[in-house]
Amino acid sequence: MKLYTKTGDGGTTGLYGADRVSKAHARVEAYGTVDELNAVIGLARAHNTRSHKPDAALDADLEYLQNALFDVGADLATRAGTSYEARLTRMDAQDVAFLEAMIDRYQEAAPPFTGFIHPGGTPVAASLHMARTVARRAEREIIRLLAEEEANEQVQIYLNRLSDLLFVMARAANQAAGLEEHAWLVKGRR
Repeated sequence: MKLYTKTGDGGTTGLYGADRVSKAHARVEAYGTVDELNAVIGLARAHNTRSHKPDAALDADLEYLQNALFDVGADLATRAGTSYEARLTRMDAQDVAFLEAMIDRYQEAAPPFTGFIHPGGTPVAASLHMARTVARRAEREIIRLLAEEEANEQVQIYLNRLSDLLFVMARAANQAAGLEEHAWLVKGRR
């Protein structure tokens, strides 16, 4: 099977269920941003694996998230009522609750939150902060999609929690590396 099909050369792509839409359609923007998020999480995993002290638990959690993001992408790429809908499991409140439990676990390993901090630190943490910003953009794309047509609202909630999880994962990674966070200094308070 060849990788290229040429079916998208005219600027359209196929959703699950054979609908063809513009590659600039809100649904495609949403799942495309989720795909970008998955790639940034892959970058964080690569940094973790190559760090002087790889964190196996973090890697397992990030791998779980990457698999879940494929589910999110499939959810977004499948309109309700299509024959493909029966082939997938939609994101739901249970998926959101699982992320909340992960947030609670990572929060125990992070310093107390006292305000805005500069994104950065170790390459792992910096990549997780980048992933957090992409998760927020994906969430905004889904909100745009929901304003235009029907989609699973749980996906937006899931990505909201995921951005929180990525933030606390980054903080925990810096804490584990012994790096101090730098707080936002309001102009004039240097």
